[in-house]
Amino acid sequence: MNFQFLTLADNAAANQGGGGGMIMMIVIYALIFGALYFFMIRPQKKKQKEEKLMRENLQVGDEVITIGGIHGRVISLKEDTMVIESQVDRSKMTVARWALQTNLTVHDQPAQK
Repeated sequence: MNFQFLTLADNAAANQGGGGGMIMMIVIYALIFGALYFFMIRPQKKKQKEEKLMRENLQVGDEVITIGGIHGRVISLKEDTMVIESQVDRSKMTVARWALQTNLTVHDQPAQK
């Protein structure tokens, strides 16, 4: 009985031409990749672009929060680092720019490219 089922399935595949299954598989993979792109990759790239823009538009005097949770005011800026002054005891510390999590100061948005 099992042999007879395989023979019927093989006959059905031979009558259809056999290429339809391959095309459907490609379409399904394309749909899965498209869904992954729109739900995972695209939002992550958009978030990274916004973070980069925030770090580039940082100005002296801005109130910021670092990834480590340090609240402070920007005292000076360099290429890859910034010096912030803590709010409570007014101590100064040098922090990498990539460690900036949030800029609490609101600025006018520059024209985006």
